[in-house]
Amino acid sequence: MSLFVILRLKGKQKRGTLGKKETKAAQDLLDSLIPLGMVFGSALGLVLSLIFPFAMSTGITFGAGFGLLGGYFAYEHSSRQEERNVQ
Repeated sequence: MSLFVILRLKGKQKRGTLGKKETKAAQDLLDSLIPLGMVFGSALGLVLSLIFPFAMSTGITFGAGFGLLGGYFAYEHSSRQEERNVQ
């Protein structure tokens, strides 16, 4: 999962097609979506590891991975929404 996200973002950076927003606050939110996804994913993994019978470290790790993927998809959705408004 993380390799997919890293390679996709690296390719977007080389092409110069990373998401851009007009205001600084909107750009800061866009740049924070991936780390926020990892934080919320880790928290969800922690809670799930308390409920279900698997190790806490496993829950946090998989939660962060799924959060990274979710944050990337939110990043893509938000940056494409801006492209649609421009065209």
